[in-house]
Amino acid sequence: MNKKKLIFGALFTCLLTMSVNAQKNNGVLIDEIVAVVGKNIIKLSDVENNYAQMRVQSGNTNAFANRCGVLESLLLQKLLLHKAAIDSIEIPKQYVESEVDRQLKMHLKYYGSKENFEREAGQKYDDIKQIYTQMMEDYFLAQQVESSIVENVKITPREVTEYFNSIPADSLPMIDAEYEVSEIVINPKANEAERDRVRLELNKLRERVLKGDKFTTLAMLYSEDEGTARKGGELGFFSRGEMVGEFEAAAFALKPGEVSPVIETKYGFHIIQLIERKGNMINARHILLSAKATPEDLVAANVKLDSILAEIRNGRITFEDAARNFSDSQNKTEGGIVANPQTGNNRFSVEILRQLFPGTNIERMSEGEISNIIPGKNELNQNIYRIIRLTKVIHSHKANLVEDYDKIYNIALQNAKSNKLADWANKMIKNSYVKINDEYKDCNFNLNWLKK
Repeated sequence: MNKKKLIFGALFTCLLTMSVNAQKNNGVLIDEIVAVVGKNIIKLSDVENNYAQMRVQSGNTNAFANRCGVLESLLLQKLLLHKAAIDSIEIPKQYVESEVDRQLKMHLKYYGSKENFEREAGQKYDDIKQIYTQMMEDYFLAQQVESSIVENVKITPREVTEYFNSIPADSLPMIDAEYEVSEIVINPKANEAERDRVRLELNKLRERVLKGDKFTTLAMLYSEDEGTARKGGELGFFSRGEMVGEFEAAAFALKPGEVSPVIETKYGFHIIQLIERKGNMINARHILLSAKATPEDLVAANVKLDSILAEIRNGRITFEDAARNFSDSQNKTEGGIVANPQTGNNRFSVEILRQLFPGTNIERMSEGEISNIIPGKNELNQNIYRIIRLTKVIHSHKANLVEDYDKIYNIALQNAKSNKLADWANKMIKNSYVKINDEYKDCNFNLNWLKK
């Protein structure tokens, strides 16, 4: 059997198309059950919505084959859920609620209002939340079962080599050029007078709460956290490790209804009010105000980085030491080496570089070359100045074990996990109730769903 990648992914029905059904009869939308695994059903709308999403992402080269692929992914999800039910696996309710709240906040921020979100989704917000809660619970259950199946899969360097050698020479892919870069970042700091002004403003708001004003009203009026301000500053449930350390320590030290003193994090200054506790999770609200760098602060930061650049170019200090001594970026301890957030290594495609460092044209630089000062924004949308060094260029080449070991290792490991999951699934299918509509009997499934 040709075992393709079968590791379960988050094949959720897209919220923006969840009101779409599969068939029309005299203008009335009709749905139907196309497959059953254990007590779990798959509806035609599930297949069609995911297929529509696939078409948007990758086109439609073979409609029937693509629908078969979508159905198989859904079948695997339901099989994992069937196993979760057999083993009585449960996901803590608070964990699901916290993730649903986090995801819905992102959607509300994207669409600007609850009304816009409802209009685009074609559903009332409470209905969306109910649907999404079930989707998230199913996802976490299936993910937990899958993880238990493949968690002990490991491969040795010898197996990586064997996997690589099993690929025909004429089928080895070409690896696009990649780049390794380092950076020095200066984040303009607001002057102390501005910082004192913000602390004083928050302390005034805190005093108003202590005297009886509603925290929620003040958050809606004054908080700079747009994502939570419209909800009175409410963050939703979170556990330890999800927030920055200073915020988390202050929030977990509070009693319900209590308001924290002013605290500072990398996001700015906050006051926090604890709403309630549930086990190891808490729900809190906050008001965020940030100290703004003045034009003079921006000029000072630019001048500082310009002097650092001059010292490097004059050979008085190495780029690595300058990064360790002066950079405001978290990678300063590594000498400014920039890590790829998608892969975890230090290599970047030109497309990713353009996204991270817009307008720099790093691919046109020579190895060892250092850029001029580049103004930009960090992940907090704060003004920053940076210089970039192109450390190394890995030119386009045919895949090989020397330069591409990490890539080949990850592919080989994924393949081993896929095989383990496929073996488990085929054994599980033999002892499970599986029913698939006749119209899908000609699908070229990777697993033995049809029990031939």
